[in-house]
Amino acid sequence: MNNTYYENLDQNFMNALKFYEADYTHEELIDLLKNGNIVQKQIAALRLDSIKNTEDAQVLLSNLTGQDGKIREAVSLKLLEFISDINYIKYFEPSKNVQVLLDAVIDINGNICRNVIRALSNLKDDEKFCKVFCDKLAELTLNLLDTVEKFDFQEGKYKVNKEAFKLYWCLETVYVFWNKLNFAALKEILNRASEIGEYTIREKCAKILTCGFDDENLIQIRQKLKNDSNYYVRRY
Repeated sequence: MNNTYYENLDQNFMNALKFYEADYTHEELIDLLKNGNIVQKQIAALRLDSIKNTEDAQVLLSNLTGQDGKIREAVSLKLLEFISDINYIKYFEPSKNVQVLLDAVIDINGNICRNVIRALSNLKDDEKFCKVFCDKLAELTLNLLDTVEKFDFQEGKYKVNKEAFKLYWCLETVYVFWNKLNFAALKEILNRASEIGEYTIREKCAKILTCGFDDENLIQIRQKLKNDSNYYVRRY
């Protein structure tokens, strides 16, 4: 790499540092989240220390998907912070933003998935949100199973990994909301996931089954997974 590359890298770093250290009002940070570049949006999200109204919350959520990964990850961190605070949950209107939250659960960046799922765990007592979210979660999970069941996991194709990755995070979310899902849909998910050739999917299935179910079919599936060929599956 030539000197120009390193000079540009240094300049970009200095610009980002200068921006991070500058003083901005709350309103200016919100405006940067609306109109800034990648670095400005990323740092504006990280610098945001409060949400004052539903408009602020919507601006933040609008950057949770469809943006550069640096922005999405910064926003997911702030979402976790704010939704964990009872003073801010109401501004996010969770039942109206189900789709963007569900899309973030299956982000290609695992850190974002993890942050969003942890944030959503604070909404388990919101019955209105849970009804809409869990119905859509079950539908998405079953659709992904339709796709993943057709794959030969020996092929090692990116598409296989990508779809399995989404299914993995859906199942992690199911683990959080298992008692809010329609039971028939949950049983179908667990029955089918337990047969997937990718061990990480069976592992998540086994994890969900530790929640304890008084259902003969699910008890049998758990016992089968306790004898799985993969250690990470049978440890549950």
